[in-house]
Amino acid sequence: MAPSKNEKKSPPLRSDARRNRDLLLAAAQELFAEQGLNVPLDEIAKRAGVGNATLYRRFPTRGDLVEAVFHEDLTAVMASGEEARLAQDAWGALTAYLEGVCALLARDRGVGDLMTTGIRGVPTLDAIHAHNHATVSELMRRAAEAGDLRTDVVPEDLLFALSALGTSLPAVEAIRPGSWRRPLALLLDGFRSTAQRPLPERPLTPTETDRVYREMGGEPPES
Repeated sequence: MAPSKNEKKSPPLRSDARRNRDLLLAAAQELFAEQGLNVPLDEIAKRAGVGNATLYRRFPTRGDLVEAVFHEDLTAVMASGEEARLAQDAWGALTAYLEGVCALLARDRGVGDLMTTGIRGVPTLDAIHAHNHATVSELMRRAAEAGDLRTDVVPEDLLFALSALGTSLPAVEAIRPGSWRRPLALLLDGFRSTAQRPLPERPLTPTETDRVYREMGGEPPES
């Protein structure tokens, strides 16, 4: 059957739609990373150079947009969790897995919001929360059996502590890249059954700490 006139026009429409979608995703990724997931959708449309109607046509809800922007990152976290589960050294695998997750949180406020809050309408986020809990649970169980993890803690203890730490990571990273590894190491040492290990990175100075708090409060850090 010969295509109708409308069908003949569909290729350029699909091309325009794809271009608008790409512009919206790029703008959303930038603004989510800078400001977190609560950035106004109108601001995303403005940065993308498209109308609000175009944004809502492509992504009817904030959850739809978040899913499209972060699907790849969240899928990568699940893949790293699968790899961690295969390691022989459970404590080493748990540490490496959480360092990878924290590195992602440190570079992107949006990812931090995702991992530390609940957002409806994001299927991949629901999957990663369940997968992350399963990964941490399995590695903690094996680490405890090996004598590397204290036996009076549960996965929720670690996940809650990480959630609290995760909210500060972008600010810490902005002040001195990589320095978040020190508080993470301190946190994890609190879960060990053995002696403390040498800490990476030097501690933040009082001035740097104040700058982190300013950054977390929305004030630009002083140079």
